[in-house]
Amino acid sequence: MALQNIGAGNSDDAFYRYKMPKMITKIEGRGNGIKTNVVNMVDIAKALARPASYTTKYFGCELGAQSKFDEKTGVSLVNGAHDTPKLAGLLENFIKKYVQCYGCGNPETEIIITKTQMLTLKCAACGFVSDVDMRDKLTTFILKNPPEQKKGSKDKKAMRRAEKERLKEGEVADEEQKKLKKEVKKKGSSISSKEPAPKVGVMKKKASGSDEDQSSPAASQADDNEAPADEDDIQWQTDTSLEAARQRIQEQLSAVTAEMVMLSTNEPDEDKKPKQVKKAGVKNGGTAEPEEKAKLGAENGTQTLVQEIQGNLRKGSTPSQLQSFLGSLAGTPQEVMSALFDALFEGAGKGFAKELAKKKNYIAAAMEGEGSQVLLLQAIEAFCGKASADAVKEVALVLKALYDADLLEEEYIMQWYKGGLAGGSKNAQIWKNLKPFVEWLQSAESETEED
Repeated sequence: MALQNIGAGNSDDAFYRYKMPKMITKIEGRGNGIKTNVVNMVDIAKALARPASYTTKYFGCELGAQSKFDEKTGVSLVNGAHDTPKLAGLLENFIKKYVQCYGCGNPETEIIITKTQMLTLKCAACGFVSDVDMRDKLTTFILKNPPEQKKGSKDKKAMRRAEKERLKEGEVADEEQKKLKKEVKKKGSSISSKEPAPKVGVMKKKASGSDEDQSSPAASQADDNEAPADEDDIQWQTDTSLEAARQRIQEQLSAVTAEMVMLSTNEPDEDKKPKQVKKAGVKNGGTAEPEEKAKLGAENGTQTLVQEIQGNLRKGSTPSQLQSFLGSLAGTPQEVMSALFDALFEGAGKGFAKELAKKKNYIAAAMEGEGSQVLLLQAIEAFCGKASADAVKEVALVLKALYDADLLEEEYIMQWYKGGLAGGSKNAQIWKNLKPFVEWLQSAESETEED
Protein backbone atom coordinates (compact mmCIF):
# COMPACT_ATOMS: atom_id res chain seq x y z
CA MET A 1 0.00 0.00 0.00
CA ALA A 2 1.40 3.38 -1.06
CA LEU A 3 2.00 5.79 1.83
CA GLN A 4 2.35 9.56 2.01
CA ASN A 5 3.29 12.05 4.72
CA ILE A 6 0.48 13.48 6.84
CA GLY A 7 0.06 17.17 6.04
CA ALA A 8 0.77 18.92 2.76
CA GLY A 9 3.60 20.95 4.33
CA ASN A 10 5.54 17.74 5.07
CA SER A 11 5.15 16.12 1.64
CA ASP A 12 8.82 16.69 0.69
CA ASP A 13 10.29 15.43 3.98
CA ALA A 14 11.70 11.96 3.32
CA PHE A 15 12.33 11.31 7.03
CA TYR A 16 8.89 12.36 8.32
CA ARG A 17 7.57 9.53 10.50
CA TYR A 18 3.83 10.28 10.44
CA LYS A 19 2.36 8.65 7.33
CA MET A 20 -1.04 7.62 5.98
CA PRO A 21 -2.24 5.61 2.95
CA LYS A 22 -2.93 7.40 -0.31
CA MET A 23 -6.63 7.81 -0.96
CA ILE A 24 -8.33 5.31 -3.28
CA THR A 25 -11.81 6.12 -4.63
CA LYS A 26 -14.30 4.27 -6.79
CA ILE A 27 -17.37 5.58 -8.65
CA GLU A 28 -20.41 3.34 -8.16
CA GLY A 29 -23.89 3.42 -9.69
CA ARG A 30 -25.23 5.64 -12.45
CA GLY A 31 -27.76 8.41 -12.96
CA ASN A 32 -29.28 9.86 -9.79
CA GLY A 33 -27.88 6.99 -7.74
CA ILE A 34 -24.23 7.60 -8.57
CA LYS A 35 -21.94 7.58 -5.52
CA THR A 36 -18.25 7.86 -4.69
CA ASN A 37 -16.82 5.11 -2.50
CA VAL A 38 -13.62 5.94 -0.54
CA VAL A 39 -12.26 2.39 -0.50
CA ASN A 40 -9.54 2.78 2.18
CA MET A 41 -11.24 5.32 4.45
CA VAL A 42 -10.84 3.05 7.50
CA ASP A 43 -7.06 2.81 7.03
CA ILE A 44 -6.78 6.59 6.55
CA ALA A 45 -8.82 7.25 9.68
CA LYS A 46 -6.62 4.87 11.73
CA ALA A 47 -3.49 6.70 10.57
CA LEU A 48 -5.04 10.05 11.58
CA ALA A 49 -6.34 8.64 14.92
CA ARG A 50 -9.82 9.94 14.12
CA PRO A 51 -13.11 8.07 13.59
CA ALA A 52 -13.83 7.34 9.92
CA SER A 53 -17.31 8.81 10.37
CA TYR A 54 -15.71 12.26 11.00
CA THR A 55 -13.83 12.35 7.68
CA THR A 56 -16.84 11.00 5.76
CA LYS A 57 -19.15 13.57 7.34
CA TYR A 58 -16.65 16.34 6.58
CA PHE A 59 -16.70 15.43 2.87
CA GLY A 60 -20.49 15.64 2.87
CA CYS A 61 -20.51 19.02 4.67
CA GLU A 62 -17.95 20.56 2.32
CA LEU A 63 -19.47 19.16 -0.89
CA GLY A 64 -23.08 19.80 0.11
CA ALA A 65 -23.94 16.15 -0.50
CA GLN A 66 -25.24 13.31 1.62
CA SER A 67 -22.57 11.06 3.11
CA LYS A 68 -22.73 7.83 5.06
CA PHE A 69 -20.26 5.58 6.86
CA ASP A 70 -21.30 2.03 7.76
CA GLU A 71 -19.63 0.99 11.05
CA LYS A 72 -20.23 -2.73 10.41
CA THR A 73 -18.88 -2.99 6.86
CA GLY A 74 -16.49 0.02 6.93
CA VAL A 75 -17.92 1.42 3.68
CA SER A 76 -17.66 5.21 3.19
CA LEU A 77 -20.02 6.70 0.57
CA VAL A 78 -20.51 10.25 -0.68
CA ASN A 79 -23.36 11.03 -3.08
CA GLY A 80 -22.23 12.24 -6.51
CA ALA A 81 -19.19 11.60 -8.70
CA HIS A 82 -16.07 13.18 -7.19
CA ASP A 83 -12.52 12.67 -8.41
CA THR A 84 -9.71 11.60 -6.10
CA PRO A 85 -7.65 14.86 -6.12
CA LYS A 86 -10.70 16.85 -5.03
CA LEU A 87 -11.41 14.56 -2.06
CA ALA A 88 -7.69 14.46 -1.20
CA GLY A 89 -7.67 18.28 -1.02
CA LEU A 90 -10.66 18.23 1.34
CA LEU A 91 -8.87 15.65 3.48
CA GLU A 92 -5.87 18.02 3.79
CA ASN A 93 -8.23 20.74 5.08
CA PHE A 94 -9.64 18.26 7.61
CA ILE A 95 -6.11 17.43 8.80
CA LYS A 96 -5.26 21.11 9.30
CA LYS A 97 -8.45 21.81 11.29
CA TYR A 98 -8.94 18.63 13.33
CA VAL A 99 -5.65 16.67 13.39
CA GLN A 100 -2.51 18.84 13.34
CA CYS A 101 -1.49 20.88 16.40
CA TYR A 102 -1.90 24.61 15.82
CA GLY A 103 1.36 25.23 17.70
CA CYS A 104 3.92 22.71 16.42
CA GLY A 105 2.05 21.09 13.50
CA ASN A 106 2.40 17.60 14.98
CA PRO A 107 -0.55 15.25 14.16
CA GLU A 108 -0.28 13.52 17.54
CA THR A 109 -3.31 15.32 19.03
CA GLU A 110 -6.50 14.34 20.85
CA ILE A 111 -9.96 15.93 20.48
CA ILE A 112 -11.25 17.11 23.87
CA ILE A 113 -14.76 18.44 24.55
CA THR A 114 -14.65 21.04 27.34
CA LYS A 115 -17.34 21.60 29.97
CA THR A 116 -18.63 24.55 27.94
CA GLN A 117 -19.20 22.32 24.86
CA MET A 118 -16.18 23.66 22.97
CA LEU A 119 -13.71 21.57 20.95
CA THR A 120 -9.98 21.72 21.61
CA LEU A 121 -6.97 19.76 20.33
CA LYS A 122 -4.44 18.78 23.00
CA CYS A 123 -1.00 17.98 21.60
CA ALA A 124 0.84 15.07 23.18
CA ALA A 125 4.16 16.36 21.82
CA CYS A 126 4.29 20.00 23.01
CA GLY A 127 1.24 20.24 25.31
CA PHE A 128 -0.31 23.07 23.28
CA VAL A 129 -4.12 23.32 23.50
CA SER A 130 -5.65 24.47 20.18
CA ASP A 131 -9.13 26.01 20.00
CA VAL A 132 -11.17 24.62 17.08
CA ASP A 133 -13.36 27.02 15.08
CA MET A 134 -16.90 26.18 16.23
CA ARG A 135 -18.47 27.72 13.12
CA ASP A 136 -17.63 24.63 11.10
CA LYS A 137 -20.61 22.30 10.49
CA LEU A 138 -18.61 19.22 11.50
CA THR A 139 -18.25 20.51 15.10
CA THR A 140 -21.97 19.88 15.72
CA PHE A 141 -21.59 16.29 14.52
CA ILE A 142 -18.54 15.76 16.79
CA LEU A 143 -20.39 17.12 19.84
CA LYS A 144 -23.24 14.67 19.20
CA ASN A 145 -20.80 11.80 18.50
CA PRO A 146 -17.83 12.40 20.83
CA PRO A 147 -14.66 10.37 20.30
CA GLU A 148 -13.89 7.49 22.62
CA GLN A 149 -11.68 8.61 25.47
CA LYS A 150 -8.62 6.66 26.50
CA LYS A 151 -9.14 4.38 29.46
CA GLY A 152 -6.45 6.14 31.46
CA SER A 153 -8.13 9.56 31.27
CA LYS A 154 -11.67 8.16 31.48
CA ASP A 155 -11.12 6.24 34.73
CA LYS A 156 -8.77 8.76 36.29
CA LYS A 157 -11.24 10.10 38.85
CA ALA A 158 -12.58 6.63 39.63
CA MET A 159 -9.04 5.42 40.34
CA ARG A 160 -8.45 8.34 42.69
CA ARG A 161 -11.62 7.64 44.63
CA ALA A 162 -10.73 3.94 44.86
CA GLU A 163 -7.27 4.90 46.16
CA LYS A 164 -8.81 7.12 48.85
CA GLU A 165 -11.18 4.35 49.92
CA ARG A 166 -8.28 1.89 50.05
CA LEU A 167 -6.29 4.21 52.30
CA LYS A 168 -9.27 4.66 54.64
CA GLU A 169 -9.76 0.89 54.85
CA GLY A 170 -6.06 0.49 55.60
CA GLU A 171 -6.27 3.00 58.47
CA VAL A 172 -9.27 1.17 59.95
CA ALA A 173 -7.41 -2.15 59.67
CA ASP A 174 -4.40 -0.60 61.42
CA GLU A 175 -6.56 0.57 64.32
CA GLU A 176 -8.12 -2.88 64.71
CA GLN A 177 -4.70 -4.51 64.63
CA LYS A 178 -3.45 -2.15 67.36
CA LYS A 179 -6.41 -3.12 69.55
CA LEU A 180 -5.69 -6.83 69.00
CA LYS A 181 -2.03 -6.20 69.82
CA LYS A 182 -2.96 -4.58 73.13
CA GLU A 183 -5.28 -7.47 74.01
CA VAL A 184 -2.54 -10.00 73.24
CA LYS A 185 -0.09 -8.08 75.45
CA LYS A 186 -2.60 -7.98 78.31
CA LYS A 187 -3.24 -11.72 78.04
CA GLY A 188 0.49 -12.38 77.83
CA SER A 189 1.20 -10.32 80.95
CA SER A 190 -1.52 -12.14 82.91
CA ILE A 191 -0.14 -15.53 81.86
CA SER A 192 3.44 -14.52 82.75
CA SER A 193 2.37 -13.48 86.26
CA LYS A 194 0.89 -16.94 86.89
CA GLU A 195 3.22 -19.26 85.00
CA PRO A 196 6.32 -17.69 83.36
CA ALA A 197 7.45 -19.19 80.08
CA PRO A 198 10.32 -18.38 77.69
CA LYS A 199 8.07 -16.99 74.97
CA VAL A 200 6.12 -14.86 77.39
CA GLY A 201 9.41 -13.64 78.76
CA VAL A 202 10.36 -12.50 75.25
CA MET A 203 7.10 -10.55 74.89
CA LYS A 204 7.50 -8.91 78.30
CA LYS A 205 11.09 -8.13 77.54
CA LYS A 206 10.05 -6.29 74.38
CA ALA A 207 7.15 -4.54 76.07
CA SER A 208 8.90 -3.15 79.14
CA GLY A 209 12.61 -3.73 78.61
CA SER A 210 13.08 -4.20 82.42
CA ASP A 211 12.50 -7.93 82.97
CA GLU A 212 16.06 -9.10 82.36
CA ASP A 213 16.61 -9.57 86.10
CA GLN A 214 13.47 -11.73 86.47
CA SER A 215 14.33 -14.20 83.67
CA SER A 216 16.59 -17.11 84.61
CA PRO A 217 19.90 -17.85 82.83
CA ALA A 218 18.36 -20.93 81.25
CA ALA A 219 15.44 -18.91 79.97
CA SER A 220 17.72 -16.20 78.55
CA GLN A 221 19.84 -18.84 76.81
CA ALA A 222 16.69 -20.37 75.34
CA ASP A 223 15.65 -16.95 74.14
CA ASP A 224 19.01 -16.43 72.35
CA ASN A 225 18.74 -19.76 70.55
CA GLU A 226 15.06 -19.33 69.69
CA ALA A 227 13.70 -18.31 66.27
CA PRO A 228 12.69 -14.67 65.60
CA ALA A 229 9.71 -13.11 67.39
CA ASP A 230 6.21 -14.58 67.09
CA GLU A 231 3.91 -13.47 64.33
CA ASP A 232 1.75 -11.66 66.92
CA ASP A 233 4.69 -9.32 67.61
CA ILE A 234 4.98 -8.32 63.95
CA GLN A 235 2.83 -5.34 63.03
CA TRP A 236 2.16 -4.82 59.34
CA GLN A 237 1.08 -1.26 58.64
CA THR A 238 2.07 1.85 56.70
CA ASP A 239 3.78 4.68 58.54
CA THR A 240 1.74 7.78 57.63
CA SER A 241 3.89 10.33 59.47
CA LEU A 242 5.28 13.36 57.65
CA GLU A 243 8.89 12.19 57.95
CA ALA A 244 8.04 8.75 56.52
CA ALA A 245 6.14 10.37 53.64
CA ARG A 246 9.15 12.57 52.84
CA GLN A 247 11.47 9.56 52.86
CA ARG A 248 9.18 7.57 50.51
CA ILE A 249 8.92 10.53 48.13
CA GLN A 250 12.70 10.98 48.03
CA GLU A 251 13.18 7.26 47.29
CA GLN A 252 10.52 6.98 44.57
CA LEU A 253 10.81 10.27 42.71
CA SER A 254 13.63 12.12 41.05
CA ALA A 255 15.18 15.14 42.73
CA VAL A 256 13.24 17.66 40.66
CA THR A 257 9.86 15.95 41.08
CA ALA A 258 10.41 15.46 44.80
CA GLU A 259 11.01 19.19 45.16
CA MET A 260 7.69 19.88 43.38
CA VAL A 261 5.76 17.53 45.68
CA MET A 262 7.30 18.79 48.94
CA LEU A 263 6.67 22.47 48.21
CA SER A 264 3.35 22.43 50.06
CA THR A 265 4.96 21.01 53.26
CA ASN A 266 8.09 23.21 53.23
CA GLU A 267 6.51 26.66 53.45
CA PRO A 268 9.06 29.18 54.77
CA ASP A 269 8.47 30.65 58.20
CA GLU A 270 9.75 34.09 57.23
CA ASP A 271 6.34 35.72 57.70
CA LYS A 272 6.20 34.61 61.36
CA LYS A 273 9.14 36.85 62.25
CA PRO A 274 8.44 40.49 63.23
CA LYS A 275 8.83 42.78 60.23
CA GLN A 276 10.71 45.37 62.33
CA VAL A 277 13.43 42.86 63.18
CA LYS A 278 13.88 42.00 59.47
CA LYS A 279 14.23 45.62 58.44
CA ALA A 280 16.61 46.39 61.31
CA GLY A 281 18.92 43.57 60.25
CA VAL A 282 19.25 45.02 56.75
CA LYS A 283 19.91 48.58 57.90
CA ASN A 284 22.69 47.76 60.37
CA GLY A 285 25.52 47.74 57.84
CA GLY A 286 24.45 44.55 56.07
CA THR A 287 24.26 42.44 59.22
CA ALA A 288 21.07 40.66 58.17
CA GLU A 289 20.42 37.05 59.20
CA PRO A 290 21.50 34.32 56.73
CA GLU A 291 17.85 33.42 56.04
CA GLU A 292 17.04 37.05 55.21
CA LYS A 293 20.03 37.25 52.86
CA ALA A 294 18.94 34.04 51.16
CA LYS A 295 15.44 35.42 50.71
CA LEU A 296 16.76 38.65 49.17
CA GLY A 297 18.94 36.63 46.82
CA ALA A 298 15.95 34.49 45.78
CA GLU A 299 13.88 37.61 45.07
CA ASN A 300 16.66 39.06 42.93
CA GLY A 301 16.97 35.76 41.08
CA THR A 302 13.20 35.63 40.45
CA GLN A 303 13.23 39.20 39.14
CA THR A 304 16.04 38.26 36.74
CA LEU A 305 14.00 35.29 35.49
CA VAL A 306 10.98 37.58 34.95
CA GLN A 307 13.07 39.96 32.84
CA GLU A 308 14.49 37.11 30.75
CA ILE A 309 11.02 35.65 30.08
CA GLN A 310 9.60 39.08 29.18
CA GLY A 311 12.46 39.60 26.74
CA ASN A 312 11.68 36.26 25.10
CA LEU A 313 7.96 37.12 24.84
CA ARG A 314 8.72 40.48 23.21
CA LYS A 315 10.44 38.62 20.38
CA GLY A 316 7.09 37.03 19.47
CA SER A 317 7.87 33.63 20.90
CA THR A 318 5.23 30.92 20.33
CA PRO A 319 4.13 28.63 23.21
CA SER A 320 6.25 25.76 21.90
CA GLN A 321 9.30 28.04 21.62
CA LEU A 322 8.62 29.38 25.10
CA GLN A 323 8.51 25.81 26.44
CA SER A 324 12.03 25.06 25.23
CA PHE A 325 13.23 28.46 26.50
CA LEU A 326 11.85 27.80 30.00
CA GLY A 327 13.72 24.50 30.09
CA SER A 328 17.01 26.34 29.54
CA LEU A 329 16.54 28.78 32.46
CA ALA A 330 18.55 28.41 35.65
CA GLY A 331 16.25 28.09 38.65
CA THR A 332 13.97 25.69 40.47
CA PRO A 333 10.69 24.65 38.80
CA GLN A 334 8.77 26.80 41.30
CA GLU A 335 10.91 29.87 40.57
CA VAL A 336 10.46 29.43 36.82
CA MET A 337 6.67 28.99 37.12
CA SER A 338 6.31 32.04 39.41
CA ALA A 339 8.51 34.11 37.11
CA LEU A 340 6.42 33.09 34.08
CA PHE A 341 3.20 34.11 35.83
CA ASP A 342 4.69 37.46 36.88
CA ALA A 343 6.02 38.09 33.38
CA LEU A 344 2.66 37.36 31.74
CA PHE A 345 0.46 39.35 34.15
CA GLU A 346 2.72 42.00 35.66
CA GLY A 347 0.67 45.06 36.62
CA ALA A 348 -2.65 43.24 36.05
CA GLY A 349 -5.74 44.78 37.61
CA LYS A 350 -9.34 44.83 36.50
CA GLY A 351 -9.73 42.36 33.62
CA PHE A 352 -7.12 39.97 35.04
CA ALA A 353 -9.29 36.91 34.18
CA LYS A 354 -9.80 38.02 30.55
CA GLU A 355 -6.06 38.58 30.17
CA LEU A 356 -5.38 35.06 31.47
CA ALA A 357 -7.88 33.53 29.03
CA LYS A 358 -5.89 35.10 26.17
CA LYS A 359 -2.53 33.83 27.43
CA LYS A 360 -3.53 30.41 28.78
CA ASN A 361 -1.65 28.66 25.96
CA TYR A 362 1.65 30.01 27.34
CA ILE A 363 0.77 28.56 30.76
CA ALA A 364 -0.16 25.24 29.14
CA ALA A 365 3.29 25.13 27.52
CA ALA A 366 4.89 25.20 30.99
CA MET A 367 2.68 22.41 32.40
CA GLU A 368 4.59 19.14 32.44
CA GLY A 369 3.23 16.36 34.64
CA GLU A 370 0.77 16.50 37.54
CA GLY A 371 3.33 18.13 39.82
CA SER A 372 3.17 21.27 37.68
CA GLN A 373 -0.36 21.93 38.97
CA VAL A 374 1.03 22.44 42.48
CA LEU A 375 3.65 24.84 41.08
CA LEU A 376 0.97 26.84 39.22
CA LEU A 377 -1.24 27.17 42.31
CA GLN A 378 1.74 28.32 44.40
CA ALA A 379 2.60 30.87 41.70
CA ILE A 380 -0.99 32.22 41.72
CA GLU A 381 -0.91 32.54 45.51
CA ALA A 382 2.44 34.39 45.42
CA PHE A 383 1.20 36.68 42.62
CA CYS A 384 -1.98 37.59 44.53
CA GLY A 385 0.13 38.45 47.58
CA LYS A 386 1.69 41.38 45.69
CA ALA A 387 -1.01 42.16 43.08
CA SER A 388 -3.59 44.94 43.22
CA ALA A 389 -6.94 44.53 44.97
CA ASP A 390 -8.77 44.51 41.62
CA ALA A 391 -6.69 41.55 40.43
CA VAL A 392 -7.24 39.60 43.67
CA LYS A 393 -11.00 40.05 43.29
CA GLU A 394 -10.89 38.03 40.05
CA VAL A 395 -8.83 35.11 41.40
CA ALA A 396 -11.92 32.84 41.41
CA LEU A 397 -12.52 33.61 37.71
CA VAL A 398 -8.85 32.89 37.00
CA LEU A 399 -9.05 29.42 38.59
CA LYS A 400 -12.35 28.74 36.79
CA ALA A 401 -10.71 29.54 33.42
CA LEU A 402 -7.75 27.25 34.19
CA TYR A 403 -10.13 24.52 35.39
CA ASP A 404 -12.24 24.74 32.20
CA ALA A 405 -9.06 24.53 30.11
CA ASP A 406 -8.12 21.28 31.96
CA LEU A 407 -4.92 22.87 33.29
CA LEU A 408 -6.05 22.44 36.92
CA GLU A 409 -7.98 19.61 38.53
CA GLU A 410 -10.37 19.82 41.46
CA GLU A 411 -8.25 17.53 43.65
CA TYR A 412 -5.21 19.83 43.55
CA ILE A 413 -7.37 22.96 43.95
CA MET A 414 -9.06 21.55 47.06
CA GLN A 415 -5.76 20.48 48.64
CA TRP A 416 -4.24 23.90 47.98
CA TYR A 417 -7.30 25.72 49.35
CA LYS A 418 -7.45 23.61 52.53
CA GLY A 419 -3.71 24.02 53.04
CA GLY A 420 -4.07 27.80 52.76
CA LEU A 421 -6.84 27.88 55.37
CA ALA A 422 -4.91 25.59 57.69
CA GLY A 423 -1.81 27.78 57.37
CA GLY A 424 -3.23 30.40 59.73
CA SER A 425 -4.33 32.91 57.07
CA LYS A 426 -8.09 32.41 57.27
CA ASN A 427 -8.78 36.11 56.89
CA ALA A 428 -6.65 36.51 53.77
CA GLN A 429 -8.62 38.10 50.94
CA ILE A 430 -7.61 35.45 48.41
CA TRP A 431 -9.29 32.62 50.36
CA LYS A 432 -12.44 34.70 50.86
CA ASN A 433 -12.69 35.35 47.13
CA LEU A 434 -12.09 31.67 46.33
CA LYS A 435 -14.77 30.35 48.70
CA PRO A 436 -17.71 30.53 46.18
CA PHE A 437 -15.68 28.75 43.50
CA VAL A 438 -14.61 26.00 45.94
CA GLU A 439 -18.21 25.48 47.05
CA TRP A 440 -19.23 25.19 43.40
CA LEU A 441 -16.50 22.59 42.85
CA GLN A 442 -17.70 20.53 45.82
CA SER A 443 -21.31 20.62 44.68
CA ALA A 444 -20.33 19.66 41.11
CA GLU A 445 -18.25 16.74 42.37
CA SER A 446 -21.06 15.47 44.60
CA GLU A 447 -23.51 15.60 41.68
CA THR A 448 -21.02 13.62 39.55
CA GLU A 449 -20.71 10.95 42.23
CA GLU A 450 -24.50 10.64 42.48
CA ASP A 451 -24.79 10.23 38.70
